[in-house]
Amino acid sequence: MAADDRTPIFVGVAQVEQREDDPNAAKEPLDLMVQAVEAAAQDCGVPGILQKADSVRVVRGIWGYANPARKVAERIGASGAETGLTSLGGNYVQSLTNRSFLDIQSGKNEIVIVCGGECGRTQSRARKAGIELDWNPLTREPGANPTTQGGDAPEMFLGSDKLTRHEAEMKRGIALPIQFYPMFETALRHANGESVEGHLKRVSELWAGFNKIAMENPNAWIRKPLSAEDIRTPSAGNRPISYPYTKLMNSNNSVDQGAALILTSVGKARALGVPENRWVYPHAGTEAWDHLYVSERDNLHTSPAIRLTSRKLFELTGYSADQMDHVDLYSCFPAAVQVSANEIGLSQDRPLTVTGGLTFAGGPLNNYVMHSVARTVDLLRAKPGSKGLVTANGGLLTKHALCIYSTDAPDQPFAWANLQDEVDAMPRREVEIDHDGAVTVESYVVMYDADAAPTQAHAACLLDDGRRTWANVTDADTVDAMTKAEFCGRAGRVNGEGELSVH
Repeated sequence: MAADDRTPIFVGVAQVEQREDDPNAAKEPLDLMVQAVEAAAQDCGVPGILQKADSVRVVRGIWGYANPARKVAERIGASGAETGLTSLGGNYVQSLTNRSFLDIQSGKNEIVIVCGGECGRTQSRARKAGIELDWNPLTREPGANPTTQGGDAPEMFLGSDKLTRHEAEMKRGIALPIQFYPMFETALRHANGESVEGHLKRVSELWAGFNKIAMENPNAWIRKPLSAEDIRTPSAGNRPISYPYTKLMNSNNSVDQGAALILTSVGKARALGVPENRWVYPHAGTEAWDHLYVSERDNLHTSPAIRLTSRKLFELTGYSADQMDHVDLYSCFPAAVQVSANEIGLSQDRPLTVTGGLTFAGGPLNNYVMHSVARTVDLLRAKPGSKGLVTANGGLLTKHALCIYSTDAPDQPFAWANLQDEVDAMPRREVEIDHDGAVTVESYVVMYDADAAPTQAHAACLLDDGRRTWANVTDADTVDAMTKAEFCGRAGRVNGEGELSVH
């Protein structure tokens, strides 16, 4: 079908990076955003498109800008543009892009610029050198809605300030992604009935496949070939972080990367003279959050939100998982990829990334998906008629946004659906904060110190009545044993202080 004038499209994309060793000489995140936006304009073939933008929208990062979109807009000659900002979360690139497509389709906006950037590498080097960067201190709480903070507030804000950690988790010191995602991984292993050794081998082979894709991606941060054995084996450069993950199974946030997307309508693109070989169409997008608290989820190895949003996505487009030529599943940790593949119905034997993932392509915190979208656009242009699926994840496998893209125009207007009501109706577990008594180990993670020594374990445990509680293991022999044998399904006891002993 021929697209009508209001049909939304991508016309320009770009990715940039810096590897400056001196923090004082390095560009700051705002500079990378502007650089990426200008490169995206060159990519679309009409550099003057920037001055005509009526909205500039930025994905929130770990920096102190109150309204970075205003600064970007001023520097590209679009000072009168509406400004937008998101809260924190890896889902927000795709959520913001979906929102922007709808705004263009409705006629609210004509040209929308979406951008983001992080300088995690420079921040890390500055901290080690005792250098204070004037853009680095956060002027407000990360993720806080700037419209409630005073100062120059963006006209559009997308996101939520809801806390995603339950009191029961926090009481046991369980709050970080490096604690939760390995527990999802261990739960997957147990659900699959895999051996400890066999599971680690399989997951490292999955990640070695991501490394191979990164080697083909000119924008990947790490393009060094790594074998599955390299990835799973602790070494001086690959210390264990949180069992069963080594450093090379974690997102690599120590990168300086920026990206930008330019969105407009078919009618506006024609009027501006953007060549049609630059156009990429969104076909449909879907979104939903899993239960906000991990504590309340029915289990730790599935995602009802991904299941329902992907099902709806294929229903809206008439496509199937097998028809996706290019797939990029959010890849902060291997567990996220496996859960997504299982729920969407994608074989783990096929490529599940177009970038190499957050370990190898780079993990610029909330902005990774902008890089996966840009790479998908490049691949779709290189193979006209192909289709690409991009998924985004924020929080603790919590917040999900998906979209299908193609150089072929869709048969209907861009469709969007939020499946939150259906996800909210899914089963929830009750939580016991302070349990004293018998439990069954549901899943666990072993944490390591900077010297690669196991220090303690955190465990999700189930009571006989189905409630969930959390506990810690500090006994050194037990902690060590938990890295060598399967402890999921074992009986144990939690005392009133939250200490777990396993039978």
